[in-house]
Amino acid sequence: MLSKVPMTLQGAEKLKAELKRRKGEDRQRIVEAISVARDHGDLSENAEYHAAKEQQSFNEGRIKEVESMLANAEIIDTSRIRSSKVVFGAKVKMVDEKTDQEKIYRIVGDDEANLEQGMISISSPVARGMIGKEVGDTIEVRAPGGVYRYEILEISF
Repeated sequence: MLSKVPMTLQGAEKLKAELKRRKGEDRQRIVEAISVARDHGDLSENAEYHAAKEQQSFNEGRIKEVESMLANAEIIDTSRIRSSKVVFGAKVKMVDEKTDQEKIYRIVGDDEANLEQGMISISSPVARGMIGKEVGDTIEVRAPGGVYRYEILEISF
């Protein structure tokens, strides 16, 4: 049995919307593309048919993946969290002690992490280093490029 994986309420809602779209409009569009391609005749040399079938396979695989993510999720409403410490769902502003560069990260579940959007996985080294810390605390993160030290400036939810 798989253990539950933490996920924010926002992450779950995003996945539910994707699932609804894939099961509805995406499925319908792909079925129509397969039907149109079938009407062109010989399927063995029909590139449109093969492309549509490939899209269908990808879409169905993604549906199963999203359903699995949601089934294994422990959905946490971070708007209800009140803590002075860094916990799952926290938005943390910190500064690199060497470069004085400020960074803002939100700690989310593995399935919703997106570094470009500042959302880091609860299992990432940076997030693990922040958990349980408070404003003013310093964390050390060991990475392939060396050891990085950050001071926590602000915690919000």
